[in-house]
Amino acid sequence: MSSLPSLLSMMTQLIATPSISCSQKSWDQSNKGVILLLESWLSSQGFQCEIMPLPGQPDKMNLIATIGKGAGGLVLSGHTDTVPYDDGRWQSDPFKLEERDNKLFGLGTCDMKGFFAIVLDTLRDIDLSKLQQPLIILATADEESSMDGARALVDAERPKARYALIGEPTSLTPIHAHKGIMMEKIRITGKAGHSSNPSLGNNALDAMHAVMSELMMYRKGLQDRYRDTNFVIDYPTMNFGCIHGGDNPNRICGRCELEFDIRALPGMNNATLFNEITAILPQIEQQTGTKIELNHLFPDVPSFFTEKESDIIRACERLTQKEATSVAFATEGPFLNQLGMETLVLGPGSIDQAHQPNEFMALDQIAPMQHVIKGLVERYCLTPSTDNEATRV
Repeated sequence: MSSLPSLLSMMTQLIATPSISCSQKSWDQSNKGVILLLESWLSSQGFQCEIMPLPGQPDKMNLIATIGKGAGGLVLSGHTDTVPYDDGRWQSDPFKLEERDNKLFGLGTCDMKGFFAIVLDTLRDIDLSKLQQPLIILATADEESSMDGARALVDAERPKARYALIGEPTSLTPIHAHKGIMMEKIRITGKAGHSSNPSLGNNALDAMHAVMSELMMYRKGLQDRYRDTNFVIDYPTMNFGCIHGGDNPNRICGRCELEFDIRALPGMNNATLFNEITAILPQIEQQTGTKIELNHLFPDVPSFFTEKESDIIRACERLTQKEATSVAFATEGPFLNQLGMETLVLGPGSIDQAHQPNEFMALDQIAPMQHVIKGLVERYCLTPSTDNEATRV
């Protein structure tokens, strides 16, 4: 079994391999380079590696690396892509790992290429020949945009394990829940005309006013119907993010578009919400004589929830000495739950540094994360039993 590069060397190589995913094609890139790096390192440690191109996207791929056999086991999961970067706002090259002030700077250091380097470095201290249950390293594509990598795994019904940890940056706090998110667009088509005579056209902005009024009442109803004290914002939210309509003050607006998001609580269903909004629109369409269309901007992400009493949540609370909580941002957690795994989100670095210029991971996050990884591998992979005895940690 060949030796791995140092932690800093692995992180340097990962950061130096661009893998931006973005809805804008000018930014979007393949993640193949990162996948091949991980595959080479994991193969050298005895993992059986399978690279899975996404359907219809040969330049995007997932990696499932497995060592050990059994019906239980543990998945350590992360995404290989990053967000775009703000050119000119970084104090250093975003693709060159730089250490200063006890921090590691670079695009993806905390979100979340650094997690893979930490996992691999931790393997040095684990005798992988003694595994009683499988250890699976999962690397996904396009989490920062479409989450198509995670969706492809659900469609393939793989991987299979009993427990999963997603190493998103949570400042080493166990996360057992987050809201879902759906992003939608309403397009209203009226008829343009000269503003001096309203009868010459049909104003799409007027119709949009009626739509937004109905959506505001719908939003208030959601907040009255649903509450979850696990969240700081303990109700579902609807945000009107941007609106575009018309082209000149002296022309009747012929088309108007509204883009908005909804963040649903665990237990709410995104498809139900979409259908309820769809049902609001025909009456307004009839009253205004316009054409109103509702479409998805992106595929929705379900809410994520794992019971606080689940074994992996309790184990990570003990390993971190922190109580599990919830977050506002979305992850691949609900998709791993759909695959039948008890899942939590816990990783090094802070979400406050993610998606920001001068992204960094503090050095003091590394050793505690390795402590968590070792504890979970010991609990779920090195012991013969996969029961929920709390005495093993």
